[in-house]
Amino acid sequence: MLRSLNKLIGYRVEASDGEIGTVRDFYFHDDTWTVRYLVVDTGNWLPGRLVLLPPAAIAAGDPDWSMHRFPVALSRKQVEDSPSAGTDRPVSRQYETELHKYYGWPVYWGAAPLPGQTPAGRARERAASQPQENEQVRQEDPDLRSIQEVNGYHIEATDGEIGHVEDFIADTVAWALRYLVIDTRNWLPGRKVIVSPDWLDGISWHDRLVRANLCRKEIENSPEFDSRAPVNREYEVRLYDYYGRQAYW
Repeated sequence: MLRSLNKLIGYRVEASDGEIGTVRDFYFHDDTWTVRYLVVDTGNWLPGRLVLLPPAAIAAGDPDWSMHRFPVALSRKQVEDSPSAGTDRPVSRQYETELHKYYGWPVYWGAAPLPGQTPAGRARERAASQPQENEQVRQEDPDLRSIQEVNGYHIEATDGEIGHVEDFIADTVAWALRYLVIDTRNWLPGRKVIVSPDWLDGISWHDRLVRANLCRKEIENSPEFDSRAPVNREYEVRLYDYYGRQAYW
């Protein structure tokens, strides 16, 4: 199932014995474009605290879409006693290690990507031509990115700017980011387009800039995207056929 992550912000997160907060953000891994954590604001229950939960913690493996909630297979006491993420980023690997050890979750780093996930290493390989910036990014913000932060990044085609990132479309089975939603209002008013992370040439985290390996004419004539309608396989087939790209499924 493909879903807008913006529309999942604010979903309630419920433990086995009561609500623990609401979804505030999602952190994704910048090598694989895979969602690693839901960022949960615990509100009045644990004021000033954020809780990180991996999608694997979702009970029955799927959110309750009709009730706008994420049931998780944890108790409130387990969440309360878990290592605190505080309110600041970046998230350190030391913290992740403590978190996974506390809950008994397997670690994801060093593991092969799940079937259907975006291949690992693309973002880093494409950034190899900018080693100085890449090293700076590694020191300041290792691996995990916030979708709330990346929303608003400018998008450049091979021959000019086309807009900015407005949303992400995620596969909520593999929890892979399948598409970036681009608002082209300053170039093509009233039109939005989506592109796959596989079609990017690189990302400058420092400059808040995404470079797409597509020209403006290609994007202008691409299949129209309607943010009010779900992204289904029929639309995806038309999109990949138009761009002549190999499908991920």
